[in-house]
Amino acid sequence: MKLWKQIVIGLTSGVAAGIILGEDAAMFKVLGTIFINLIKMVIVPLIFFALLSGITSIQGQGNFTRVGIKGFAAYIFTAIFAVIIGLSAGTIFQPGSGVDLHSMIEVNGVNAVATAKTPPTISEFLLSLIPTNPINAMATDNFLQIIVFSIFTGIVINLVGDKAKPLKEVIYSTSQVTFKMIEIIIKLAPFGVFGFISWMVGTQGAEVLQALAKLIITFLVACTFQYFVFGVMIFLFAKISPLPFYRKILLTQSLAFATSSSKATLSTAMTQLQERMGVSKSNSNFLLPLGVCINMDGAAIYLGICALFFAQAYGVDLTTQNYIMLVLTCTLGSIGSAGIPSGSIIFMGMVLSSVSLPIEGIGILLGIDRILDMIRTTINITGDSAITLIVDKSEGGLNEKIYHDKNV
Repeated sequence: MKLWKQIVIGLTSGVAAGIILGEDAAMFKVLGTIFINLIKMVIVPLIFFALLSGITSIQGQGNFTRVGIKGFAAYIFTAIFAVIIGLSAGTIFQPGSGVDLHSMIEVNGVNAVATAKTPPTISEFLLSLIPTNPINAMATDNFLQIIVFSIFTGIVINLVGDKAKPLKEVIYSTSQVTFKMIEIIIKLAPFGVFGFISWMVGTQGAEVLQALAKLIITFLVACTFQYFVFGVMIFLFAKISPLPFYRKILLTQSLAFATSSSKATLSTAMTQLQERMGVSKSNSNFLLPLGVCINMDGAAIYLGICALFFAQAYGVDLTTQNYIMLVLTCTLGSIGSAGIPSGSIIFMGMVLSSVSLPIEGIGILLGIDRILDMIRTTINITGDSAITLIVDKSEGGLNEKIYHDKNV
């Protein structure tokens, strides 16, 4: 049986157990806690080796060219904008209102929100980015310092050149091991879903289900807005009508929605761009895989909305500095989650920790994550295709006759 079906069973069983058992369903919380602890166990090695592997592999492919810089900059810009859209939607729709996690989330018997650190100021945040002891940063789950150290290490490895090739192979192999660990842990998601949902429904009633439904609606609204933003970008930067793009991208989108995998959709997307939209083969073969590896606009929106969902559910008011940190960490998290099974859930811990929110509550998202993942992937591949089209047009490679041909 496919994992998403198992998760649905876990979700429905958890709801039933929560309704029938009431507060006695809290005994199942241990299943969710074990699952979250397993995720926390691999977050640090995952962040370090995933980012390090990504940086060293990109450099090795000679991607620091003019086209590559254009594409990379565009992908980062859209990711930041997607986070802002997610945060705006979360602020407007307040998906976490009505859910009280403040008194429920405990770590070792101590309330995690009550013991959370005071959010740092911008100056304190900037000064704390550089780890004086990288090992200590990993031991204390200082994710931003880990990211800085990973990026710096990756750049230095690239500068060393061929002499570092054996180390690159070790890094790649280690990253694959961490991905496999995540794959194994995610297979336990149905039990985690059952444990958390039964506990939440049993102690809070149907309100938590209403909040999750509101979260889904908020996410859908934000993704719809982002979807049309891609068209505006095509109109403004490529100076062509986005209508042919929307018409000819439907096959790619349907495959992305069905598979929830940008990588599985990659070959179809490349074929559609080249044969139906007139994008040059050289640029599409280069930019689209790059986008699949680093551009996750759907994930960026999701991380932003969920961060506000938990802040609202915990009763925590975020400051301007918090929002700036969320833009940064959600952008990095969306990039880091590319190609990782349920990567958005894994990097959610980093995002929440950046604004001193406990990550113990993310288990309640597992029941709806599969549904939202299908939508996230559709937005991701649409963004990759749009940026590839725009950059190719700026380089003079786009065949506009093919692009506007309704019969192609």
